[in-house]
Amino acid sequence: MAMGQPVRLVLDASLLLEPSATGEAAAVALRPGAEALLRRLRYSNLSAISYVDGMSTNESGFLEMVTSSHSFGYIPLLAKSGDCSPNDLMLEWSRTSSCFYMTSRVDKGLISELRNHNWRVVSVGNECSIEVPGVLNVGRLQELLLTLATLIKREIGDSSVLVIGYVMKQSREEDFARRGAFPIYPSKDGLIFVPLSFELPLSSQLQEVDTVLHKITDEILKIDPNCSIDFPKGISFSSGMSEIIRFVEEHPDICIIDQFKNIYPLLDRLQIQNILVQLQELGTEGKTKLRAPYSLKVDNFHDGELDKHIAEANLSFPLIVKPQVACGVSDAHNMALVFQIEEFSNLSVPLPAVLQEYIDHGSKIFKFYVIGDKVFHAVRNSMPNASLLKPSSGGEPLTFNSLKTLPVATKEQQLQTRVQDSKSVDTDLVEEAAKFLKELLGLTIFGFDVVVQEGTGDHVIVDLNYLPSFKEVPDSVAVPAFWDAIRQTYESKRGKAQT
Repeated sequence: MAMGQPVRLVLDASLLLEPSATGEAAAVALRPGAEALLRRLRYSNLSAISYVDGMSTNESGFLEMVTSSHSFGYIPLLAKSGDCSPNDLMLEWSRTSSCFYMTSRVDKGLISELRNHNWRVVSVGNECSIEVPGVLNVGRLQELLLTLATLIKREIGDSSVLVIGYVMKQSREEDFARRGAFPIYPSKDGLIFVPLSFELPLSSQLQEVDTVLHKITDEILKIDPNCSIDFPKGISFSSGMSEIIRFVEEHPDICIIDQFKNIYPLLDRLQIQNILVQLQELGTEGKTKLRAPYSLKVDNFHDGELDKHIAEANLSFPLIVKPQVACGVSDAHNMALVFQIEEFSNLSVPLPAVLQEYIDHGSKIFKFYVIGDKVFHAVRNSMPNASLLKPSSGGEPLTFNSLKTLPVATKEQQLQTRVQDSKSVDTDLVEEAAKFLKELLGLTIFGFDVVVQEGTGDHVIVDLNYLPSFKEVPDSVAVPAFWDAIRQTYESKRGKAQT
């Protein structure tokens, strides 16, 4: 099999449907793990793969997914009833494609015929591989994608093809997959993406992949901000993520995107602040100022000298109040805008917290994404200037979740504040900062938010995060950059290991 040759994957109905599923009930009686398998195959870039929107079963049929119609249908498996010979279509496929047949039922005659016509056969959940030469047996449906990925890599016979095992929450995975970023058929960079399953032993999976791509913050259960200097001490991870961390510690040569120690500082807003203040090294006289927001850590909103501490930190009202924990837990994005000292009395933002200056920025925020050696940015609507928010606060702090309920300027407010456009941001300066941060952080893919302060024109970086979705960047440029970044990081890691 050469790169570019089509791959046809045929799934026998026995693989997906409960044995008792018949007639209309078969449309919903999927085996455990079948729905996730079909969802992932839909965006896998394999030939003849699409998604289920209804199916029925019969004993001599197999399920094939047809890209052109985006539906599943049954076609006869055998040339004629009672014969074990594949039909003409099956034979045609074997001449033009690399073909894989996956089943959970034992049919020695059929399997032997398929093998005679160069089909690769994988049996799930039975022992037919012992009785039929050339059949690969796997124990569970969840093993199928990684098995398929390693088979495809072996068929291609190109050592430069990499299998990337990834770990992230389902919604994030689906977002990447829908954009075509997670193909099982190799990308133009020779990358194959497969999910790592926490339902299976991870050590064996990790030995089969060349690189691990992870969003470690998706697997945080609890975090103690008082341990931020000593992270990962104080962080409780899911059992699956903990196993991956242990494996990486025992196998330091494995390529991880990105190294855990490089990500831990981004879990804490105080550490982020300490990173961002180093941007002042980029400043030169007569040049636009790029800086971190002025900030102050507080452990108690009822501190009698809080107003004094605020003044000493070069802060003034209004202030935006954020939890010190930046991500990974449910309340990390619960924030408040406070207009006067009295409003701290009943504030519900988790402690310890970070007080930051609220920067009037014309209701626009510039989201920058660093993907390998590429830098992209997009413009999004943001919170209005403070003078427009205060009248609506009713003398109370304005609370919100920055992922869900961020107050966004109305069209009228945007007109009042003379909305800035993308020309108002100094992209050369910010791209210089992006390169500086990439070198400082040692990250492959990260993002940060910039606001341009009205009046001064200061460029203030107000957020920094690892492996963002970069959904504002067109897929046509973002996905190839994503693949290139992974390839570059792997090659760099391999080069260092060989020296």
